[in-house]
Amino acid sequence: MTVAVSELPVQDKIGDFVGYKSKGYYESEFDKINDNPKFVFSWNWMTVLFGPVWFGTYGIFSWALVFTVFEAFALTQIGRGLWGDLTKEIRDRIDTVTIQLNLRQAQLEQAIEASKSNVEALKRNIEGLQTIIEQAQVEMQRAAESGIWYLVLGVVMILAVRAGEAMLANPILARRYNAWLSDQSATPPKSVQNLVFSIVFVFCICAINMAHYASLIDFDVLSEFPRDPEFRNFSVAIIEGIFDYLTIYGDTLFDTISFGIRIVLDFLETLFVQTPWPVVAILIVIVTALSANRWAAFTAAVFLAFIGSVGLWTLAMQTLALLGTAACISIGIGIPIGIYSAHRPKVYRAIRPILDMQQTIPTFVYMIPIIAFFGTGKSAAVVTCLIFGMPPVVRLTVLGIQGVPDSIREAAIAYGASEWFLMTRIELPLAAPSIRAGINQTILLSLLTVVVASLIGAKGLGEDVLEALQYASIGQGLLAGLAILFLAKILDRIFRGNRDGV
Repeated sequence: MTVAVSELPVQDKIGDFVGYKSKGYYESEFDKINDNPKFVFSWNWMTVLFGPVWFGTYGIFSWALVFTVFEAFALTQIGRGLWGDLTKEIRDRIDTVTIQLNLRQAQLEQAIEASKSNVEALKRNIEGLQTIIEQAQVEMQRAAESGIWYLVLGVVMILAVRAGEAMLANPILARRYNAWLSDQSATPPKSVQNLVFSIVFVFCICAINMAHYASLIDFDVLSEFPRDPEFRNFSVAIIEGIFDYLTIYGDTLFDTISFGIRIVLDFLETLFVQTPWPVVAILIVIVTALSANRWAAFTAAVFLAFIGSVGLWTLAMQTLALLGTAACISIGIGIPIGIYSAHRPKVYRAIRPILDMQQTIPTFVYMIPIIAFFGTGKSAAVVTCLIFGMPPVVRLTVLGIQGVPDSIREAAIAYGASEWFLMTRIELPLAAPSIRAGINQTILLSLLTVVVASLIGAKGLGEDVLEALQYASIGQGLLAGLAILFLAKILDRIFRGNRDGV
């Protein structure tokens, strides 16, 4: 008669989990560990002997990997202490300086024969090179004598790591056993396959590290990834060919996009730059008061007064126009994409890698194709800002709509709500806090990109920061940076609608 695992007594389950030869030992250790909620000292001699291989045998690969890394580093130090060439880098440095010294000595002899005026300078140069060689020789002697300390460090580390493994092994295995009891259909982790895999993995990691760092074998393949320069050139040629094709045949499309951006940008520049400054300042203060509170409006007035008093009003308004254009386009495109993706998970899974790419690729990288497509100037700067700033509003719109409880949707549908009513009257109002947070993040990220966009012709405060960086003008750069900060604070309060003050 076959007995199911769930019907076995606890002692037999332990034997089925760890093997019946070790059943008695682990039974007592597990009881001791489970009876005390605090950490219980338990020593496992098998891990002292086998280290990470023991963890891998029981399928505890996360801990096996951690201990393998530490042991590989310790064995590397032992290898460096016993067989490593600790003076190789210093010898190479001495050889390089010696070549320079011989060259200077030959130049000195020629200068003496020709009675040139640079004799003293060459002598001082030679003395400096000789001093460098003497110091390197002393350093080489110390490095040659430091092998014993690498050996001691490696031995101490390997002993400390094995002691840590011995103390942690039983508590970790006890937790794994308790988890296995709750899912008795799972296969016990101990297996011959895990043992073989662990032995091979640990041996390969440790052997490769010792061969490379301890300089036992001089394998160039361990120092540099094998590569073919022709493949790199081929890849570069393909990418350039693609962009050349898009630039030639997509010229009309990019001109149309640039024209649309210019319309919005010219309107906002007229509004913020050409409108008298008191009108713009009063408008911003009133909007801040209506959106947030009086204290936020007061701080906005102080910030605007500071920006104007240091002569950055026009640059700040140019930045605001550029930012407003990028934000309007980002929000106008991002929210509909977020709404559409929230109702179609497959679409969101498809565009999520694109959103990740937009936020992870460095700004300087995707500025290269932007310049190829749009040239330099304000249109290219707006595209740069919206590429980096659009993902937050898409992500948080999806998050907000997907966070609407299903019970509310079902109740609305039960009362006969249409899809349009469900979206506009229920989902969007409930998701509004998340969407506002996305808009806020989009605006702030676009503002951060303004400084980088100044490299391709964006006007405003970013251009002032770039100029200060080029000429090391600390005051000019900090003033422009503070102006950008104050603009960010004002916009943050307007779109967050925070009524708790600044």
